[in-house]
Amino acid sequence: MVFLDVHMPGLDGLGVVRRLRETGIDLPHFIFVTAYDQYAVEAFRLEAMDYLLKPVDKARLAETIERARRAVQDKQAPAEPAALTGVPKSAPAAPRTKLLVRANNRNFIVDANDVIYATIDDGLITLVTTTLEGHSNYRTVEDLQANLDREMFWRVHRSYLVNINRIKEVVPWFKSSYQLRMDDRKHTEIPVSRVQTRRLRELFKL
Repeated sequence: MVFLDVHMPGLDGLGVVRRLRETGIDLPHFIFVTAYDQYAVEAFRLEAMDYLLKPVDKARLAETIERARRAVQDKQAPAEPAALTGVPKSAPAAPRTKLLVRANNRNFIVDANDVIYATIDDGLITLVTTTLEGHSNYRTVEDLQANLDREMFWRVHRSYLVNINRIKEVVPWFKSSYQLRMDDRKHTEIPVSRVQTRRLRELFKL
C-alpha cells in the first residue's frame, strides 16, 4: 500500500503510477493524499484505491486503511487448487470508495457512501447522491454493483440499485409488495421486485 502526494519534487504522484504501470509489475494499492481535488478524475483512471484530501480526517483515513487491508488479505488468501475447481481463482477487486458523476458538463467525484440510489433508463445510468444528480460512466447496473460494496448496495429491482443506509421508509404496496422511500430531496419511491421482497422482510424483520 503506497500513499502518494500529487505535487512532489521531480516526478509527480500521477507520473509515479504511470511509470510503474508501464513496467508490468504487480502493483501495490495506491492512495493519493493531497490538497488538490482537481486530480481525482485522473487518479481513478489510474485505478487508485482512494483519494484523500488534506487535512485528512482520521476516521476517513482509518476506513481507507481497513479497506486496503481487506483487499490485501483477499489477494493473499490461498485459493482452492485449480484441479478441484477446474479453473484458477482470482481475488475479488476491492469495492470502489469514489465514483465519477457527470452533471452540468462537469465531472464530479463523490463518496460511494453518499450515493442514495442508481437507476437505468434507455442504457443510461443516473446516480442520485446527497448533493447532486448526474450520469455514471458505467454502462450497466450489474457492472456498477460489481464495483461497489454488495453489503451496502442492493439491487432491489432490475432498474434500481439502492444504498440500504439511505432507505428512509418501507411503504406497503398492493398484493403484499413494497416500495422504498429514499432519503433524497424528492423522497423518491422505488419498487421492490417480488424476487427481492423476501430479502426486504429479512433485512427489516417485516
